Amino acid sequence: MTAANASKLADIALINPKLVKRPANDELISFVPMSAVDAGTGTTESGEDRPFGEVSKGYTFFDDKDILVAKITPCFENGKIAQAGLHHRTGVGSTEFHVIRPDSSQLEARYLLHFLRKPAIRLAGERRMTGSAGQRRVPEAFLAGLSIPTPPLDEQRRIAEVLDRADELRAKRREALAHLGDLTQSIFLNMFATSSADAWPVTTVAEVARDSKSAIRTGPFGSQLLHSEFVEAGVAVLGIDNVVTNDFRWGERRFITEQKYSQLARYTVQPGDVLITIMGTCGRCAVVPPDIPRAINTKHLCCISLDFNRCLPEFLHAYFLTHPIARRYLTQTAKGAIMAGLNMEIIKALPVLLPPISLQREFLGRLSAVKKVKESHQTSLAELDALFASLQDRAFRGLL
Repeated sequence: MTAANASKLADIALINPKLVKRPANDELISFVPMSAVDAGTGTTESGEDRPFGEVSKGYTFFDDKDILVAKITPCFENGKIAQAGLHHRTGVGSTEFHVIRPDSSQLEARYLLHFLRKPAIRLAGERRMTGSAGQRRVPEAFLAGLSIPTPPLDEQRRIAEVLDRADELRAKRREALAHLGDLTQSIFLNMFATSSADAWPVTTVAEVARDSKSAIRTGPFGSQLLHSEFVEAGVAVLGIDNVVTNDFRWGERRFITEQKYSQLARYTVQPGDVLITIMGTCGRCAVVPPDIPRAINTKHLCCISLDFNRCLPEFLHAYFLTHPIARRYLTQTAKGAIMAGLNMEIIKALPVLLPPISLQREFLGRLSAVKKVKESHQTSLAELDALFASLQDRAFRGLL
C-alpha cells in the first residue's frame, strides 16, 4: 500500500458533525455515557432510552454506527475508542467524545475503527494531547490530520473482517477469564455463606492478625517518605497500583535506598500479607505473593499480617471482597460510600465469620485449581494479543 493510497481523515469523514435532524423532545434516543464504552472490544452498550428533551443540552450527539473516540485522559490512553451500536437512530453521550462519521463511499467504518485502535495511533494521540494535568485532551486537529491508507472498499471490508474475527477470539478468551472470576466467587459463597456457617464464631480482622503491635499498619506518612526520595533501584515501595485489580501486580516501580529503608523497616511487607487500599481507589484488596522482594507499603495501603493458624490470607482476601457480612459492614460504616470512607480502624473492626482452618485450606486448594486454568487462559490471551497486533500492523501496511 503506497502513499498514493492514503487520505487525510478529514477528507473522507466528518469529524464532530452537527446534528442534522433534531429529534422531537418526546422522541426516544440512546444515552451512552463514557462508562458504556468497552475498551476491550471497541463496542458500546446500546444505550439507555431517554426522551430527547431531557438530554438536548450539554451533551454530544452522534448517530448509530458512528465512531466514538474518548478525548480526555485517561480514557483515551485506556483505549476507549468504539463504534456506536444503538437502539435508536440518534445517540447522546459525554462531551468528552470526538465523533467520526466516515463517508461510506470511501471509508468502511469497521476498517477505520481498527485503524484508530492501533497502538501507534493511540500513542501519537497521547503525545498530541493539550491542557493541564488531569484535563488533557486529544485535539480534533490530530484526528483530522491523520493519514489513513485507503484501498478500495472491498479490500477495506476484507481487512476489517479478518481483524474482527481475530478480535472475537480475544473477546472469547477475556470472557472465559471473567467466568473464572465468577467461579471463584461462587466457590467461596457456596463454602462460606451458607446456613451451616451460623455455627462459626464471629471475630474481627484485628483478632485474626498476628500478636504484635505492627500486625496491622499503614505506610509512612508526611515527611517520613517524600516522592523526591524515590530512586531507580533498591527496596521496592508498594502502592495503590499494585492492588487496584484485586490481585497483586507490579505497576509503576518505585524504590528507596538501603539507608532510607533502615529508617522505615517497620513498614516491611511479608509474603502472605493482605493489602487493602484506603486512599484514592479505596476498598481494593490483594495478597502479597511468596516471591516478593524486600518492600514497604505506602500510606495509601493498610497492610495486615495474619495469624496463619487462624486465618489464611486467601480466605480473608475473598471474604473482604465477597462475603455479604463484609460488604454490608463496609457499606454501613462508610455511610454508603466505601470509596470515601475506609481507614485502618474500620478495617480492624471488620467482623469476620471464621470457618475452621481445615475448610479454609480446602478453599485454597480449589482456588489453586482455578488459578492454574486462569493462568493457562492468560497465556493464551497474551499470545492472541500478540497475533492481533501483528495482523493489525500488517493490515495497514498492505501485507495482509
